[in-house]
Amino acid sequence: MPRSGAEQPDLNTTKPTTIPTAVAAVANAAATTAPAPPPAIADPRSSELALQALIEGNTRYVEQKLSHPNQSLSRLTEVAAGQKPFAAILGCADSRVPPEIVFDRGLGDLFVVRGAGNFTDDVALGSLEFAVAVLGVSVIMVLGHERCGAVAAAVQGGTAIGHIAGLIHAIRPAVERTQGMEGDPVENAVNANVQIVVENLKNTGPILAEAVASGSLKIVGGRYDLDSGMVQIIA
Repeated sequence: MPRSGAEQPDLNTTKPTTIPTAVAAVANAAATTAPAPPPAIADPRSSELALQALIEGNTRYVEQKLSHPNQSLSRLTEVAAGQKPFAAILGCADSRVPPEIVFDRGLGDLFVVRGAGNFTDDVALGSLEFAVAVLGVSVIMVLGHERCGAVAAAVQGGTAIGHIAGLIHAIRPAVERTQGMEGDPVENAVNANVQIVVENLKNTGPILAEAVASGSLKIVGGRYDLDSGMVQIIA
């Protein structure tokens, strides 16, 4: 029995928080703490603005302020009808360097070509030419990374089995360019390999070289730091 005179809650009017109300409260709290989506690229065909969008996305990634743009169901439906990526990435196949995550982008944003050592063969070149001539991308980034295993194998030298030998052969010019250079031989060759590929792309005609000459395409080189997640422009 309750004590005499003590006020008791009116069980007819006091209601527990309902599940929908609780869900709404959580959603409202999340909305106030979630990072704002990145601003739309004013002109995705501007190489300067496209490169800026890549750099800003990487900054969000490094600072862990990810926006996860263009990853919704509506975006999935939108790009199913066609793609209009604003940038192409020629990256290494290394599992630790996924471009869409590194640059905080989503479906239909990046045209990605990947292979160990981020070098070019006819298939990679044809893919990049398609990205420029057909899809209209305005920037290509050649993305190497710290402690690249393919570059390390080329620096080490020796005999490789299977088609790995062809991969090492493709990276040898970077090793030769950096012989006798101060610093870590693998990291020196990583940077040189990116720079050589950028130079080759800029001079590959007719599609890429003409687009660079007209100013409609910018080709740059970047180096991804495995420890910090930061991409540094090096070429």
